[in-house]
Amino acid sequence: MDSPMCLVENADGELHVVPGAIEYLMGLNQQVVVVAVVGLYRTGKSYLMNKLAGKRQGFALGATIQSKTKGIWMWCVPHPEKRDHTLVLLDTEGLGDVEKGDEKNDNWIFSLAVLLSSTLVYNSMGTIDNNALEKLHYVTELTEHIKVKSNQRDGEESSEYLRYFPSFVWTVRDFTLTLEVDGRPITANEYLENALKLRTGHSKKDQAYNLPRSCLRNYFSPRWCFVFERPASGDKMRRMEELTDADLEPAFVEQAKEFCDHVFNEAKTKTLKQGLKVTGRLLGNLAETYVSAIRSGQIPCLDNAVLALAQIENSSAIERARAHYQKGMADWVAYPTETQEELSEVHAVMEKEAVAIFINNSFKDEDQKYQLELMKVLQEEYEKICERNYKESQKACESKIQCIFAPLEEKIRDGSYMTPGGYKEYCNDLKLATSEYRSEGGRGVKAEEVLNEYLGRKASIGEAILSADQSLTEAEQRAEVEQVKREASERENRAMEEQLVVQERLRADQQRTYEENVNQLMERMERDSRNAIAEHDRVLQARLKEQNDLLRQGFDDRAHQMQREIDTLKGAKAQEEEKKPSFMSTALDTVGTAAALFLPGILPKVGGMAVKWLSKWF
Repeated sequence: MDSPMCLVENADGELHVVPGAIEYLMGLNQQVVVVAVVGLYRTGKSYLMNKLAGKRQGFALGATIQSKTKGIWMWCVPHPEKRDHTLVLLDTEGLGDVEKGDEKNDNWIFSLAVLLSSTLVYNSMGTIDNNALEKLHYVTELTEHIKVKSNQRDGEESSEYLRYFPSFVWTVRDFTLTLEVDGRPITANEYLENALKLRTGHSKKDQAYNLPRSCLRNYFSPRWCFVFERPASGDKMRRMEELTDADLEPAFVEQAKEFCDHVFNEAKTKTLKQGLKVTGRLLGNLAETYVSAIRSGQIPCLDNAVLALAQIENSSAIERARAHYQKGMADWVAYPTETQEELSEVHAVMEKEAVAIFINNSFKDEDQKYQLELMKVLQEEYEKICERNYKESQKACESKIQCIFAPLEEKIRDGSYMTPGGYKEYCNDLKLATSEYRSEGGRGVKAEEVLNEYLGRKASIGEAILSADQSLTEAEQRAEVEQVKREASERENRAMEEQLVVQERLRADQQRTYEENVNQLMERMERDSRNAIAEHDRVLQARLKEQNDLLRQGFDDRAHQMQREIDTLKGAKAQEEEKKPSFMSTALDTVGTAAALFLPGILPKVGGMAVKWLSKWF
């Protein structure tokens, strides 16, 4: 994108997704790293986003007290470090804009930034003090505007939100303090963590003091902080879009570079449940789903959004896989194929690629409903192609017979064979034409069947010529009749053998289809399981760190209360590891039983497959 475009419009207090932005995202199939910036209006958020885009101009800057950004603006640029990734920058309208006068609207903007991003940047001015944290009250209201599960229990809040929320970066602009505590130098990250320390009291004042700090500690991990000196004098600040790095304070330039380097190297790919990587298309669907929920007066629910997206994306994945298969077969198959094996080999390659496209673009297909649908769709496509191959083979064979047997047909019409010795001449001509036909290429998979049908139609003519041939004795005629029967039987056997080879190959294709689908399914399930366990580990480590911090800071009661949550997380991880074999076995049984309905060739072998694949993975 050459410049930013509005993704979510905020008009008269109503949020709307912008169709043009959604259309752009729908065409973006790369995985995305999504960085959203939020903060009070007129704090320089847009400047940071322009730096991340590598541009001086882009997101609107302003030197007045009016907020420049309305709604959520998006800028998609190539990621400077992650290959085949797009960096999606989301610049949100300033929170606390007096002209807007609707705090609820601010909450939804903040919530959308959290929901859509993989890294959330909170930008503020001055210092991180109690006043700054009180202005970040939006974080204390997230549970009122975002649900993880439709049937969520209160006790699950911290770990469940931590599981899905983005990493957090606090950027402090115009920072004038010295980074030290009790005369000891500290890092900006330590400065943030020191500011998030809790009070030990239980008064309402202490609870109000602790609330935003607890929310940040409980909902966002990891957390980072960057401080920036004032970039330039007042006159220059009004012309920021026109200034180069040389016009700014060197310390500010270096701090901005450190911030950008951090985002480029540490901001993760946007993911959903079980580590599903989000593409631009998925991000567009997410934005539509969340804004639609907000507009209808509902609270956006992450699980519900994933379920809704799964239906859309899985159906789309089937169609993309089908389209890839159709195009590949159209590009690589020349009709008629000389053998069924030749067609089968192209089918195998394109089917494998199509299944991979589906596997890589589908998710939450827990009962394999969509993968089974894909198997059925590709089998139907293959059957259509085989049918066309048969017809093209028949046409080619009939054309070759018409050409090769034309002299014989001419002699039949002019009665050349209805003379003494004519039957022998007829048999010789028939044999030569048959031999020439069989030496021809390009006949396809019905070569013997079409020949057998043609020669079968000529049987009565051969009998008439034999009867008319006065040069043959009665015994010789009987011998010729027996020879005709033997040759007819031989042709029939060749035609049947030809079709048996085709049918055996088709059964082998069905078996390979099943095995290919199961193999890729097992790989995907193994990957999903690893992602789920890694997700449990990340949340568990974050909670253990928080518990340790609470103990060090004297909050023994809070730390002990957290132990139950930690035990639950450990149990969930153990359960994930234990259920993997049975879950995979169930999936194999489901796929095998259902697939046998439209892949009858696999039926005798399905039972042994489960043992084979489970032994491979465990």
